Amino acid sequence: MSFSTGAELRAIEQEEPWEKRNNAATMYQFLTHTKDRFPDRPAASYQLLSGPADKAETVTWSELHAKVVQAANLFRSLGVGEKDTIAFVMPNCNETLYTLLGGMIAGISNPINPLLEPEQIGAILRETDAKVVVTLKGFPKTDVAQKVAEAVRHAPHVHTVLEVDLNRYLTPPKSWIVPLVRPKNPGNHHADVKNFNREMAKQNTTLDFADSDGDRVAAYFHTGGTTGKPKVAQHLYSGMIYNGWLGDTLLFDETDSIMCPLPLFHVFAVHVIMQAAIASGAHVVFPTPAGYRGDGVFDNFWKLIERWKTTFIITVPTAVSALMQREVDADISTVKTAFSGSAPMPMELFKRFESVCGVDVVEGYGLTEATCLVSCNPPTGSKKVGSVGLPLPYTDVRIFINTVEGPVECAADEVGEICVSNPGVFAGNTYTEAEKNKDLFHHDKYLRTGDLGRIDEDGYLWITGRAKDLIIRGGHNIDPAEIEEALLAHKDVAFAGAIGQPDAHAGEVPCVYVELVEGGTVTAEELRKHAKVHVHERAAHPKHVEVMSELPKTAVGKIFKPDLRKSAITRIYNAALEKEGVPARVTSVLDDKKRGLVAQLANNGDASDEEVGKVLGAFVRPWEWSE
Repeated sequence: MSFSTGAELRAIEQEEPWEKRNNAATMYQFLTHTKDRFPDRPAASYQLLSGPADKAETVTWSELHAKVVQAANLFRSLGVGEKDTIAFVMPNCNETLYTLLGGMIAGISNPINPLLEPEQIGAILRETDAKVVVTLKGFPKTDVAQKVAEAVRHAPHVHTVLEVDLNRYLTPPKSWIVPLVRPKNPGNHHADVKNFNREMAKQNTTLDFADSDGDRVAAYFHTGGTTGKPKVAQHLYSGMIYNGWLGDTLLFDETDSIMCPLPLFHVFAVHVIMQAAIASGAHVVFPTPAGYRGDGVFDNFWKLIERWKTTFIITVPTAVSALMQREVDADISTVKTAFSGSAPMPMELFKRFESVCGVDVVEGYGLTEATCLVSCNPPTGSKKVGSVGLPLPYTDVRIFINTVEGPVECAADEVGEICVSNPGVFAGNTYTEAEKNKDLFHHDKYLRTGDLGRIDEDGYLWITGRAKDLIIRGGHNIDPAEIEEALLAHKDVAFAGAIGQPDAHAGEVPCVYVELVEGGTVTAEELRKHAKVHVHERAAHPKHVEVMSELPKTAVGKIFKPDLRKSAITRIYNAALEKEGVPARVTSVLDDKKRGLVAQLANNGDASDEEVGKVLGAFVRPWEWSE
């Protein structure tokens, strides 16, 4: 089934209350139901290399069920109970899937981004009190094993590390070479190290312990992970199954083949896609350990679509931008829809993708704290490009403004903070730390997302900015405080303000504006080199550093970041226009209540709307001609 209007979504709600729907109560029940319905249909496929004829491994729903149960039994044999944590620091592969789901059945799964630095991984292991860690055995071209070994040294409650050897996915002669060039693991920690597949093979394929007797916390997902103590969101079985039910009800069925080059440490791949595949019986394909970042994935992408007869492409704007630089060199006629999330897609990119590929693009909105899905544009019917679509069934979205009397709900098209209540929201217990849940809800029900937005008269949700200052680079959250603290450590810097500057590929990238102490002489280039050393996360290294005589500040001395964002938009947009020889220039940036920051352009020649749109359409923030 699909949907084309908000009325259709509300009609689904009115069929019966969510609590009355006959859904599984646990992950084991959820997966078993799918195995019983579609035992021999493909569940998941994985290929280590990106070539359209490279070796791939496919498991059926029956085989996936057996492997997941073996993983769950293994974790229990290692002393993991329902309230204990199994962390995994893994790229995509079938073992990652077994760990994810088996961990949810035995205890609490904790996916961790393998791109994080050792100190960040260690902080998450301590925060979630992980007992077991699943990670890679040393493998060429990756330092995951080395980073995890260092992280485990600083996580005293981790007693077992289970290693996965990716060499089994290779064929000779490459599989012969790996043992000769394999980097050695440091082994400088206190935990026992065991072979994941060898230990799993010893386990029964039927559950050795009683399944959970109902809903419970079964996953921890960290947010950000760039600085300080991580925030860890708690996900219930019910919230995950709700996300799966949405995919099954609105998007997928057992005949669909879903191309998902997104990481299995992120809620988009885990909840929006994998849970929906479990609910529907659809087939999910994971190309290469790094997904879209994998060697040759973009160059081979269309041929991979042809190989797997893909019907749904799961993507993000940064990936679409890269794909549009490759010719469609294969038969992609099976594709029906591309589902895009993580960040808004620029208008020009949206139109080009639809026209080049002949597919419908569906943009959605979700967040880790809500287990994920909140809204999406209709696959059929009226799409409003730039919006994040219609709230999904059983999802109640409200826009609130804080006043001295308390939160007040906004009228249509009035901007305020987006707040959400749905079966994915764990009201009052979103984070593991009680302190971090304070002031996180309005009326003890509506999760405050930190995003600013509005709901128009047709019920479509629009995001206009962020109440938080997070920089979102290609869907990855970066805390500006990490950049600011690094710059402030320099003796010549008095103030620093980090923001996200527009970027045609990543949506936005970090930049920082600084004000020097009296007599300070450091240059912008010297500060950029300083930041490379002192900002620990590579993704957070500022792409632009600018020294200002004085940073804009509020009456109480706080740096006024909206003015910095206006400056960045002006600089980036004008540079892009100049590079393409388009004579129009940004003269000011308007803070529009409905649309957020809008670039105002003067036509310094005979530039057409089409010429300007072709250049600035690659960016998320809108533009218009000044009067």
